[in-house]
Amino acid sequence: MSFSALGLRAELLLAVGEQGYTEPTPIQAQAIPAVLAGRDLMGGAQTGTGKTAGFVLPILQRLAEQQGGTHSRTQVRALILVPTRELAAQVQASVFTYGKHLPKIRSLSVYGGVGFHPQVQALKRGIDILVATPGRLLDHLSQRTVDLSKVQVLVLDEADRMLDMGFIPDIRKILAYIPKQRQNLLFSATFSDEIKKLADGFMKDPLLVEVARRNATAELIAQRICPVDREKKKDLLAHLITTGDWKQVLVFTRTKHGANNLAEKLVKSGIRADAIHGNKSQPARTRALAEFKAGKIKVLVATDIAARGLDIDELPHVVNFELPHVANDYVHRIGRTGRAGSTGEAVSLVCVDELGLLRDIERLIKREIKKDIVPGFEVDPRIRAEPIVQGKRGGQQQRRPSNSARKPAGNRGQNAPRQPAARAGGRNSRDSGRRAFSY
Repeated sequence: MSFSALGLRAELLLAVGEQGYTEPTPIQAQAIPAVLAGRDLMGGAQTGTGKTAGFVLPILQRLAEQQGGTHSRTQVRALILVPTRELAAQVQASVFTYGKHLPKIRSLSVYGGVGFHPQVQALKRGIDILVATPGRLLDHLSQRTVDLSKVQVLVLDEADRMLDMGFIPDIRKILAYIPKQRQNLLFSATFSDEIKKLADGFMKDPLLVEVARRNATAELIAQRICPVDREKKKDLLAHLITTGDWKQVLVFTRTKHGANNLAEKLVKSGIRADAIHGNKSQPARTRALAEFKAGKIKVLVATDIAARGLDIDELPHVVNFELPHVANDYVHRIGRTGRAGSTGEAVSLVCVDELGLLRDIERLIKREIKKDIVPGFEVDPRIRAEPIVQGKRGGQQQRRPSNSARKPAGNRGQNAPRQPAARAGGRNSRDSGRRAFSY
């Protein structure tokens, strides 16, 4: 099937062709006709399979076909909500790229960490498509600098991530500003029961489109586990990068402090690296990402805030320096590689503390990940697990002695993960403090 068979306008087909795309991905082939027909839709697919184009292209077509084209003050016709700043910028870039041959379609992304006043000025000039993070959009609504009374299409992108980050109450507040008669689209790489419950609350007979089983990882991604002692992880990472002559590597840590520390260690080892996380200013995050894409730095160390929204052409390597507490995040992390038909490699450095997390991931993706022991970095069987206590999302995790009587820290604050704290020893953690590394 070609894009021309989907009923898209010539201007959109031209823009798609200029990007080198000739055939739609499975999610695009099913979602685009449904959106053009005006259906509410829940679209799920593996990350990196073109979900963004699946809703951007038909929205652009719908707005372009409407008569008039005048822009009332700050009135928005399509609203796209996303969880992170990076994803907001990425989606708005896709809107611009695919809509550049269409006249009078204006778009804007608004998010925190940057100046408020320039966004106000842009909104005053009139915006057709607004891409926003929930918090910054509520700021604009409270200041009455944006008008959502003419919204015709609402998109929730990466809805499961917004659930994890505690944005659902904000989304419900935003829904009160939008006309009830509208088209609703919900896109996500994974669907949980909570997401389906959310959809039931505001969507009307949505069409469910899933082109891969829930929580699947892309087949083009080669996954492997490198067992290693916790204190040797940094040295092993540097070894893999240098001996493998890796040119571009995205590395994930659990914490902001850990990301900074690892980037500094790599720089001291002669490897060009930088860190990106929530404590960095938006200009610093944008600069680091731009330098990474341009090849000026070899390694970008990120927290899970970057697991969604980083779209890097043909990224060859993703490394989990630490496994995520939430198994779903593993799918999104490694989904930064193996995108748009390209192959990629995902390597996870796993110490004894993380065996429970590894089992949760393998249970989620319904496959055992290949183990690859790197010579010189074999694990010491005498080292025992130190259970990880999960604190606030993005904060620094702490380890507690195995004989501690304290319970693991729970969720603190509305932005904490909704899952309970992970247990290093798996489902039954009574002997977690005595467990050595074994499979």
